[in-house]
Amino acid sequence: MNADTGKMNGGHTYESNYIEENTKDRRMSLIFSLKEEVGALAKVLRIFEERGVSLTHIESRPSRLNKDEYQFFINLDNKSSPTLDEIVKCLRQDIGATVHELSRNKKKDSVPWFPRTIQDLDKFANQILSYGAELDADHPGFTDPVYRARRKEFADIAFNYKHGQPIPQVTYTEEEKKTWGTVFKELKSLYPTHACYEHNHVFPLLEKYCGYNENNIPQLEDVSNFLQTCTGFRLRPVAGLLSSRDFLAGLAFRVFHSTQYIRHWSKPMYTPEPDICHELLGHAPLFADPSFAQFSQEIGLASLGAPDEFIEMLATVYWFTAEFGLCKQGDKVKAYGAGLLSSFGELQYCLTDKPDLKPFEPQKTALQKYPITEFQPVYFIAESFEDAKEKVRKFAATIPRPFSVRYNPYTQSIEVLDNVQQLKNLADCINGEIGILLLCSREA
Repeated sequence: MNADTGKMNGGHTYESNYIEENTKDRRMSLIFSLKEEVGALAKVLRIFEERGVSLTHIESRPSRLNKDEYQFFINLDNKSSPTLDEIVKCLRQDIGATVHELSRNKKKDSVPWFPRTIQDLDKFANQILSYGAELDADHPGFTDPVYRARRKEFADIAFNYKHGQPIPQVTYTEEEKKTWGTVFKELKSLYPTHACYEHNHVFPLLEKYCGYNENNIPQLEDVSNFLQTCTGFRLRPVAGLLSSRDFLAGLAFRVFHSTQYIRHWSKPMYTPEPDICHELLGHAPLFADPSFAQFSQEIGLASLGAPDEFIEMLATVYWFTAEFGLCKQGDKVKAYGAGLLSSFGELQYCLTDKPDLKPFEPQKTALQKYPITEFQPVYFIAESFEDAKEKVRKFAATIPRPFSVRYNPYTQSIEVLDNVQQLKNLADCINGEIGILLLCSREA
């Protein structure tokens, strides 16, 4: 980035829906549905017994498919993984079961694994594409051993972090604070005329409550706590670049994976990858805005269980919105993308007559090619965050997956809407909210 930029014989149905690897506790999980009938479960469990597979946990609930079926959840030790492949093959060939696998190791006809609880983010947060201390030869800090050692310190913090822990405080060096100050001062001078209203509205609050100023690099924990009070968004330290699938999955839980290191002092107005200037000056202010927070979460939810080709399209939509998006405000165009708001040069360039400006339409935006090492030749303009959110929601409806999802903020988990009871629960929630809306309307 330039930031100066997952029929049983006799007519009885058996369906295995998901197989998920739990990398944290070394277990495998299997969910399957059986028609309610005496002895039906015993027949299936005998398959496991005959192959010497011990079950560590089993529970049941009404099936997601039919009211006369029950769904069973089973845990078995991860050492049984090779045997499980044999069991699935047996179920398919001998029993005629329909099997859908949910796995990070994507297989044909499977649904890609996705996190179901906010704690599940721990499973992939360290599976980064580039390590925080392993710099490319053209990186400004490549030949600086002190900078490389410092980057490893930040990477170690991220590698050791688990959900629920406070983000460790960092004592930044005077040189690091000087680099921050240079970037902060230059960008702040442009925000009043170039940044969107929402960014400019929140920025003074970050200065007041989170220590944003020219001489201080804010702590991720302080900013995260502030964002949670505004929209429920939180920051999580990350050592380097995540895959698009994993990064977008975090947004579904209103979690933004943020770097904690800063760019090299020799080029304060340039960084080849996201750093804390990009995260805190570009991204953080908008996550405090309810409309933008909901927009970001909609993209994350759309990514859960989506096929690989749609992940690529959603990542492109994210690139041209949350990273390099423009929006209309009154009769003017303003910047709201973090790649622009953290880039002194591109923030000025994007509002000139040099780039090609197009209306934001996810179906078309998702196919647009883009460079990552130079100013963008094309930008997309959203009518508003609300309008962009609705368009992303309609685009998400075209993604082929055998279920819909909903984020439950009370349990901080993803609900898979694939059965009547789940839909009834959702309808009850909606009716409750509508009741509040009608009451407010009468009082107004």
